Amino acid sequence: MRGGRCAVCLTCVPPPQIVIEDRVARDPIYRMMERTWALQQVPLAVVLFALGGWAFVLWGISLRIFVSLAGHWMVGHFAHRKGSQGWRIEGLAVQGYNLRGLGLITFGENWHGNHHAFPHSAQLGVEQGQFDLGFWFILALQKLGFAWDVKLPCSEPERDGLRRVTPSES
Repeated sequence: MRGGRCAVCLTCVPPPQIVIEDRVARDPIYRMMERTWALQQVPLAVVLFALGGWAFVLWGISLRIFVSLAGHWMVGHFAHRKGSQGWRIEGLAVQGYNLRGLGLITFGENWHGNHHAFPHSAQLGVEQGQFDLGFWFILALQKLGFAWDVKLPCSEPERDGLRRVTPSES
């Protein structure tokens, strides 16, 4: 072993660490939601069971969670491989691509190329015709007082290396 890496299989390398920023990690509501996410399914499960038995619970809870998690990871997988691009970040090893047609089921996560271009922005559908249901939801939360300091693509200075991609390059 050299420098913490097994020369044969590289399995001795520790996995990357996900570090949640202190403000979020200490937030009591976030911590409660993270700790109790499975229990949060119980009220809906009770209603679904009353309406249609275990089949409704299976479809309404288990399948819903599976589809949302698998969908999130699938979009992440494909959005780093191919699709259309409106923006490119020079010097970035992994580019993001937009996956048209998945806006409704991903709440805007499909506009991943836009997320790479404007990582601070709550608005991912930044071009005409890019349906971004997640941003509409965040705006509704803002109107109700549950979200604040919502950032847009123009809220921060332009990212280093950001350039517009022409349709012929995309």
